[in-house]
Amino acid sequence: MKTQHPPVCDYEGSEYQANFWDRGEREYEDRVEAIALRRLLPPSGRLLLELGAGAGRNTPRYTGFPRIVLLDYSLSQLKLAQERLGISERYIYVAADVYRLPFTAGLFDAATMIRTLHHLQEPALALEQVLKVLQPGAVFVLEYANKRNLKAILRYWQRKQSWNPFSLAPVEFAELNFDFHPRAVRGWLSQTGFRLERQLTVSHFRIAWMKRLFPLGLLVQLDALFQWSGAWWQLTPSVFQRSIVPGESIEMPSGGYFRCPECSFHPLAESGDRLDCPSCGRSWAIRDGIYDFRQPAENSG
Repeated sequence: MKTQHPPVCDYEGSEYQANFWDRGEREYEDRVEAIALRRLLPPSGRLLLELGAGAGRNTPRYTGFPRIVLLDYSLSQLKLAQERLGISERYIYVAADVYRLPFTAGLFDAATMIRTLHHLQEPALALEQVLKVLQPGAVFVLEYANKRNLKAILRYWQRKQSWNPFSLAPVEFAELNFDFHPRAVRGWLSQTGFRLERQLTVSHFRIAWMKRLFPLGLLVQLDALFQWSGAWWQLTPSVFQRSIVPGESIEMPSGGYFRCPECSFHPLAESGDRLDCPSCGRSWAIRDGIYDFRQPAENSG
């Protein structure tokens, strides 16, 4: 019987990058997120996994890592990332389901998941997958949409919204779009095995009239100053966290990066435009430089 997995939010064919970031007047959000990433990421490392990489908006910011794996479920988003970043040995493009990561255990010494957790129906299950592919001592930078933000609290008190921002249950405000309570996210990280080190609150001034009235540079500077308040309270729509995988760092596993997402066999054998699993006989396509692990290739056995 085929294992059932939670649904995936697929951005295939979406103009998200163009409409939301390039033309969406989101420069304030982009710049303050860049500050948070710079504060939480280690200055250098060997191999970083970018979960929910999309069109590669944040990828150029990982300057301390000589190799980066960009993972997204959407082929079209990864193709946009290729256009932005180019095809080189530094970037490895992977189309895969976050609930079925196709990587060997303990492979990465860092990972990021920015603007992705809010699309996950089963976030704890995804975090378990992430932990498996990180080595001891690895850094994991996670961003999530915070339901207990100041705007939601005020709307709830004014009876303009029905859902309670103080309850631990996620709120699905649109299909496969969730806001989470900070304590719930911390609980999932702890139960999974991560050790939380730092929290930053981001996008304090994500209010349309404020972005129109005040200079962008001023809002960015103030946000950078207030981000440190995340150590005590989280009242912004976006929260960034830095967690560590407990233990001492180890050597990178040998035998290649990939394992079969169906049977977990490692290593896979590369043959032209596909990867073959010697254990279960399935094959996984390589499409224009993108490793596609979403479904077995049609010519698989």
